[in-house]
Amino acid sequence: MEECVLGVDLGTSSVKVLAVNRQGKTIAQEKMDFPLHQPLPGYAEQNPEDWVNATTVAIVRLILNDRLNPNQIKGISYSGQMHGLVLLDKDNQVLRPAMLWNDTRSTKQRFEIMNRMGEKFVKLTHNLPLEGFTLPKLLWVKENQPDIFKKVKVMLLPKDYLRFRMTNNLAIDYSDATGTVMIDVQNQCWSKEILNAFNIPESICPKLVKSIDNTGNISQWYAKYSGLSVKTVTFAGGADNACGAVGAGIDSSNKILSSIGTSGVILKYEENKSTNYEGILQFEDHAIPNAFYSMGVTLSAGFSLNWFKNTFAAAEKFDDVINGARESSVGANGLLFAPYIMGERAPYADANIRGSFIGIDGIHKRCDFVRAVLEGIIFSFKDILNKYEENNSHFDTVIAIGGGAKSKLWQQIQANIFNVRVISLSNDQGPGLGAAMLAAVGLEWFNSVKECAVQFVHFKDVILPNSNNVQRYQELYKIYKKIYPTTKDITHELVSFRKNY
Repeated sequence: MEECVLGVDLGTSSVKVLAVNRQGKTIAQEKMDFPLHQPLPGYAEQNPEDWVNATTVAIVRLILNDRLNPNQIKGISYSGQMHGLVLLDKDNQVLRPAMLWNDTRSTKQRFEIMNRMGEKFVKLTHNLPLEGFTLPKLLWVKENQPDIFKKVKVMLLPKDYLRFRMTNNLAIDYSDATGTVMIDVQNQCWSKEILNAFNIPESICPKLVKSIDNTGNISQWYAKYSGLSVKTVTFAGGADNACGAVGAGIDSSNKILSSIGTSGVILKYEENKSTNYEGILQFEDHAIPNAFYSMGVTLSAGFSLNWFKNTFAAAEKFDDVINGARESSVGANGLLFAPYIMGERAPYADANIRGSFIGIDGIHKRCDFVRAVLEGIIFSFKDILNKYEENNSHFDTVIAIGGGAKSKLWQQIQANIFNVRVISLSNDQGPGLGAAMLAAVGLEWFNSVKECAVQFVHFKDVILPNSNNVQRYQELYKIYKKIYPTTKDITHELVSFRKNY
């Protein structure tokens, strides 16, 4: 009977469960959706029980449809959507719907945090208290739902609640905990200074564990509910970006992850916990023990391309639209695109900046516009990479996942703009694979995450920069960098105009 581990990837709209054998091969996978509730503008909530039910359905399908024997499942670990707030009472019952990472109602609390603590907060957490993080959400509940806050016994993040329901054990791993912005990064503990500043009892903060730590066996109740064996061991797991980095082999400081989904993520392995990008880039504990990562997000990466396709080429195939960019040339015949169509996070953190095409000429064809969109998204990534260069943080390899890894043209554009080699994965399974790797290491199938990656992570294409095009993109990027400061005031005024009319 072939032994395997499960990697549970708890996302915002669905849960994916991968079964991976000792050789790193995915032998089965199931997915189950669940709803997102947005009762008011800026709100994003979910019922935590929906996560439990959806995960259980996926596991039952693995057992019944994919013929997995529960006894062959030796371990389970988790990747989870970051920052979501789950509150439990003294009986470990959920007190209110979970507030998710994309819930933005806590702007008032964000500014209250900075007004009270200022640069001291950034020094302790290495982050700014953006609305997406957990602490502003907790303070929103404290201020707006005081009766609920008084009943809070413990605070959890989404995947930690799911694990609790499967094991009856309460814990949170360091990678997800740093995303609460309540951790003293230097001392690797809950920050008493932050908790005291906002009258938050330390008792509601769960025990901190490493991502590969044993968090207990499947409980008798959940075994009966799901069909799993009580002999199956769970491991803490990590935040989705941390697990995604593990699954992509981001395990040394020379590697950068370039991920293009709806948003875009540039993520770098960090060895030194004293590194601080002053909140311009996020800084988190890695799922790899005693390691860290930094991250910058551009809000409209794949979304920009989807917007263009749906607006101007709705009836055409996506690949055909992208491949049309080959008919253009480097620099899109003098056309630039700034992908700020939903505002921007890094490095500008400007909710009211908006996108633009610059340099439109009568000679331009649709292929030039598509090329400009592809290049503009990667230029926005270059803005983030510049922060590493300014901090003397060097790298020589970019591992591309998501949409940017599916197009050879887009991979080549990345290699030329970044001026480093770009590698794609042959088994791009994302955070679910990273979670499975954490279980494999926790079971001591491997001595380290890095050793596990040799077996589990497989690379495919290696794209090298073209020196002539590198130079052309360097010249073009100098022009691109002028777009944000030049258009900032104009687009802010346009946003205000639209709101007024």
